[in-house]
Amino acid sequence: MTLLPPAEWRDRPGLARLVAALGVGNARIVGGAVRDTLLGIETADIDLATPHDPRTVIDLLEAAGIKAVPTGIDHGTITAVSSDEVYEVTTLRRDVTTDGRRATVAFTDDWREDAARRDFTINALYADPETGEIHDYFGGIDDLEARHVRFIGDPYRRIAEDHLRILRFFRFLARFGDIADPEGLHACTERANDLMALSRERIANELLRLLVAPRAIEVVALMIERGVFVPVLPEIADVSHLADLAKHEADAGIAPDPIRRLAALLPTDPAVAASVGARLKLSNKQRQRLESATLPADADPHALAYRLGTELAVDRLLLSGGDAAAIRDWPRPRLPMSGGQLVAKGLKAGPDVAKTLRAIEDRWIGEQFPDAARVAAITDEEVAQALDATR
Repeated sequence: MTLLPPAEWRDRPGLARLVAALGVGNARIVGGAVRDTLLGIETADIDLATPHDPRTVIDLLEAAGIKAVPTGIDHGTITAVSSDEVYEVTTLRRDVTTDGRRATVAFTDDWREDAARRDFTINALYADPETGEIHDYFGGIDDLEARHVRFIGDPYRRIAEDHLRILRFFRFLARFGDIADPEGLHACTERANDLMALSRERIANELLRLLVAPRAIEVVALMIERGVFVPVLPEIADVSHLADLAKHEADAGIAPDPIRRLAALLPTDPAVAASVGARLKLSNKQRQRLESATLPADADPHALAYRLGTELAVDRLLLSGGDAAAIRDWPRPRLPMSGGQLVAKGLKAGPDVAKTLRAIEDRWIGEQFPDAARVAAITDEEVAQALDATR
């Protein structure tokens, strides 16, 4: 089968320069870019494979005036900056040793040997960037057409090489699959405890990507049924709230968000969310969102958005079934009153000013953010009360 190079490949001058530098037949587009192009999905990153060893790649690129950065040279990867376009060029490899987290590799000039070390058949596709010819060593095209996510060779061996492939199996099933390969599913179920050996950052990265995939709800339900989360995230035990959230997102026209969806899988307890966020080593901002999302939403969406900010308010409203669409594009207003103005009206700077300003703001919010004239009236009332209290 051949694949005509799509316009996005032809229109990349940096890619053409890079392929010319490596030589005819010595560069193939590999993996996700080929898979996604066959599926009609826009491709962001294009990775290339080559039989040249890494030092030769550097020499060839530099001779062609292409910047070569040895970002992962021990594993054969060179980052090429060609006509302001960035590509990763990786030498064909075979695994020498693996421990489930990392691999020691040796370089090879055998394309099939390189394909054999990859995870799934749909990721082991290579395309000639000039002729469009596809090289498929393990039936990846047929699996892609059938939406069949299948390990290359023995699933247990693939998982033993890299335990993260358990989560990748489910992520690819949620994104591309209609059929869960029975042997692969059984192996992932049997080896779920292997996830405990992985860094929590790697687990978080895969999980968050899975949660926004098209078939996330079905696949998460399958993972819960199979006990896949138990070794690392036992808090995830029910998919019903995630299903409700997905419906609310769709109804409001708001894109799925991985942190919000993770919150939907957790008990409505900020302490649990804090524990999970720390365990997954999420960023401080992500942890704040996760904890906030477990709290109830106020009845007034605009008041909630004003106090929390739009992002946190949308999370809570969607998770509670509130009207998130009402605040999606709402411009957060600013209270037209300041502490300095209260001092000018006779209040003494300090706690009295702060207390009065809070009272004015609370009334302003409660009245749905009226204009400056109404704020001035509220202010006069609150200042009068504050002055009376000090007499």
